[in-house]
Amino acid sequence: MALSEYEQQQVEQVVGHLKKVNSILIITGAGLSADSNLPTYRGVGGLYNDNAEDGMPIEEALSGHMLRTRPGLPWKYISQIEKSCRGAVFNRGHEIIAALEARFSKVWVLTQNVDGFHQEAGSKNVIDIHGNINTLLCTGCSYREEVQDYSHLDLPPYCKSCGAVIRPDVVLFGEMLPMDKVARLQKLLDQGFQMVFTIGTSSLFPYIVEPVLDAKRWNTPTVEINPGETDLSRMVDIKITAGAAEALDAIWKAWELGN
Repeated sequence: MALSEYEQQQVEQVVGHLKKVNSILIITGAGLSADSNLPTYRGVGGLYNDNAEDGMPIEEALSGHMLRTRPGLPWKYISQIEKSCRGAVFNRGHEIIAALEARFSKVWVLTQNVDGFHQEAGSKNVIDIHGNINTLLCTGCSYREEVQDYSHLDLPPYCKSCGAVIRPDVVLFGEMLPMDKVARLQKLLDQGFQMVFTIGTSSLFPYIVEPVLDAKRWNTPTVEINPGETDLSRMVDIKITAGAAEALDAIWKAWELGN
């Protein structure tokens, strides 16, 4: 589907800013991977807009507390998320973000996604703040493994060495963010960026919203790409209500045309 005339005008505004900057922060959520046929978790067509199947909020079913007390329940939903990723690959949006990293002095990606697509597409400067679903850890010993999928696992899986529950290296609800990644993000934010994008995220978490609000305070151009409305939609300088890959492709083509 082609962008509307208004959306194309927004694209041109984005390109105008890109011509003036050297450093970019790109914040991404599930909407970016939706173009790889992965479901979003909230927002338009969200997988978990309401409650989990078991009659409790998904925030409870997929919590660190539940993993410790009833591991079979969170693993039910973890396996659903993994199955939705299985066989999928990165899309044009991921490719363009990786290409931007190669063309600008400083481009970093802060992603909520756990699919690893940014790295697979070639992005090197990635803070996967919620982890990677293809990395498994033991909750009781030093076991760690990179896996292609979960098809070989009994659910919930237990460590063959110590008998403790195995978990993916992802942040569940109620758990702390990894301090090393938080520190890296804060250092980058302290150094500053000249442009900030938020792409395909419902913008529900403070650490996703605050970089955009900080950018606004410093008159740094901000762009949201999201077909739905979020709490940031009326705050950003430019809002493009289109799919992530479609909008990024239009931005890339317009930017290439002018360079």
